[in-house]
Amino acid sequence: MQNKRIFILVVILTVLGLSAIPPLLPIASAQDITSSRRNAITRAVNVCSPAIVGINVVEVREYQYHDPFASDPFFAQFFGRSQPQTYRQQIQGLGSGFLISADGYILTNDHVAGHAAKVVVTMTNGEKYDAKIIGSDPTSDVCLLKVEGTNFPYLKISNSDDVIIGEWAIAFGNPFGLFDINAKPTVTVGVVSNSGVNLVQPDGRVYRGMIQSDAAISSGNSGGPLVNSAGEAIGMNTIIYSTAQNSQGAGSIGIGFAIPINRVKKVMELLKRDGAIDRDFDVGLRVQPVDEKIAKYLELKKAQGVVISEITYGSPAERAGFEPGDLILEVEGQKINRDTDVDTIVRDGVAGQKMNFTVLRNDKKLTKTLVLEKRKRK
Repeated sequence: MQNKRIFILVVILTVLGLSAIPPLLPIASAQDITSSRRNAITRAVNVCSPAIVGINVVEVREYQYHDPFASDPFFAQFFGRSQPQTYRQQIQGLGSGFLISADGYILTNDHVAGHAAKVVVTMTNGEKYDAKIIGSDPTSDVCLLKVEGTNFPYLKISNSDDVIIGEWAIAFGNPFGLFDINAKPTVTVGVVSNSGVNLVQPDGRVYRGMIQSDAAISSGNSGGPLVNSAGEAIGMNTIIYSTAQNSQGAGSIGIGFAIPINRVKKVMELLKRDGAIDRDFDVGLRVQPVDEKIAKYLELKKAQGVVISEITYGSPAERAGFEPGDLILEVEGQKINRDTDVDTIVRDGVAGQKMNFTVLRNDKKLTKTLVLEKRKRK
C-alpha cells in the first residue's frame, strides 16, 4: 500500500512538470537489507580468513642462579665459592601469522617465533603443522616459517607505498589465543590512521615506516596481517600502545602499528635466501639534535635538524670524510628532521651496505658515502 502511494505521488509530480525532482526511493525490502550486509569488508574477510594461522611456540630460556650463601665471604671460607648454576625453563607463547604461498611459507614476527624451540601452526580447518624457522631478523621483527604441504590458501600482497590515510583497514589474528577455541581468526576493522611512522625500541628493534591503524590489536595479534578492503595484505600487525595490561597481555586502545608489507617482503627475501641478515657492522658516528646554542654556533637560521657531534678515529665515518659539525640533511634520499631518523635508517642497514648522506658544511651541500663495515672482533 505504501509503495502504491509513492508511485501515485511520482506520477502526479511528473504530470505537473516537476519531473526534475528525483523520484523517491521505495522502502527497502527485507531482501535489500540482507544483500546490503555483503560489502567490501565481508568479502575481504571471506577471502583472507583461510590464509590466517594461529601460532603456538615453546621457547627454552636459560637462567643463571647464584647461591647467596656461596657468594658470601663468611660462608665461602667453610664451603668454598661455587660457580653460578644454569637452568633452563620452557616458556609457552602464542601469536598470529599468515600464509604467503601455496607451498606453505608463513610470515610472523620475530618476537613471536624467532627464538622458539618448537613452533606449531594451526590452520582454519583445524589441522596442526610443525613449522620450521627458515630465518628470523630481530631488528625488523620479521620471521619466516615453513610448513610441509601443497595447495595452501594464501594472501595476496599489496603495495604498501600506495596506502591511503583513512581507507579501511582489517586486522586478523589470534588475540589472547582465541584462535585455539574454534580455529577461526578474530577480525577487527578500522582505518589507516597514519603512515611512515618510525619507532626505535630500547631492545634494538627498528620499526621503520610503520602503518598506524585504529583496528583493535591486542596481545596475540602480533604477526597477523593488516589487510585493505580489496583483501590484500598491506602490513604485519606488530606493536600496540596500551594503558591496560595484566598477566595475559595488553588490550587495544585504538593505536596499533603494522610493519609495511613492502618492508616485510624485502626482509623475507633475504631470510629465504640466507636464513639471517647480517647487521653486525661498525659506523663510528654520533649525532645530536640541533638546539639553540648549536644553531647559533653554526650560524643557522633556526634550531632544527641533526648535527654530527663525534667521529671515532679510524672508523668508517672518518674514512667517509665526515667531520664534527656537519649538518645531516638526508640519508638515502630521506629527509632528516631528528636524530632518531638517522638512527632508524642506519640501524636498518646490512653489513657491507653503502649509504649516501647529504650534509651541509660551511653553507655547502656535500654527498658522503658511508660503508657499513663488518665489525672487527678483537
